[in-house]
Amino acid sequence: MTTAVRMSADEIRRAELAAFLRSRRERISPEQVGLPAGGRRRTPGLRREEVAQLAGVGVTWYTWLEQGRDIHASEQVLTAVARTLQLDQHERSHLFTLAGAPEPPMEKDCKVVTPQIRAILDQLEPFPAAVQNARTDILAYNRTYDWLMDVGSVPVEERNSMLLAFTNPRWRARLRDWEDGLPRSVAQFRASMAEHVAEPGWKALVKRLRRESPEFEAIWNQHDVQPMRNLTKCFVHPEAGLLSFDYTHLWFGRRSEVRLTTYTPADSETAAKLVAR
Repeated sequence: MTTAVRMSADEIRRAELAAFLRSRRERISPEQVGLPAGGRRRTPGLRREEVAQLAGVGVTWYTWLEQGRDIHASEQVLTAVARTLQLDQHERSHLFTLAGAPEPPMEKDCKVVTPQIRAILDQLEPFPAAVQNARTDILAYNRTYDWLMDVGSVPVEERNSMLLAFTNPRWRARLRDWEDGLPRSVAQFRASMAEHVAEPGWKALVKRLRRESPEFEAIWNQHDVQPMRNLTKCFVHPEAGLLSFDYTHLWFGRRSEVRLTTYTPADSETAAKLVAR
């Protein structure tokens, strides 16, 4: 007579986590993460050791995680795994829930974007406005900012202005003075990263940028740092043409790293085009 073994709630959750990780790993090709295809693979997608290497975690530890072992996964490590597996916002939240870990940083940032902040974004129309964190993830934006930069066409997990500026030609085409602006942006990003140098999410973003953009690699290696300033930025819209804005950063508290950036017309031509759009 066979005795049925009943699984505890934690065991069921870990089994679900293991299956979820395997399914996400198997859907990603080596080419998608900048790895050579190599020879024949017994299973589709990435190998476990490749995920571990890209996420900056031990192979044995990641293998145990995929096997549903009873181990503790930190928020930082899960963030790196989520980025490596290219999880979208909902998949990322699901990963943290199954792992029984604290709420992901991006979710915490999104909670900063309260209904009141969204109302402010709407009231700023027709001026563009967006909310970003220190890592330059785009957390929220209004309709005019979407018209200006076409953020809505970008997958949620790719909505990072630093990543888009260096790897998305359509995004860069709208930045008229990108040759001057990108070194300044990298210097500001490096200064912000000083408080996050050990965090896997930040390290994974820099690693991806260095891998996918030789231009970023060259600027990054200069080790320049700058504070964030309120300046003037010019855009080239595919329909409206040249647009010039004075932009202003407004932080959500004395120690907050989340900011609202507003763009007000720097000349009468830009103001007229916004009204007429």
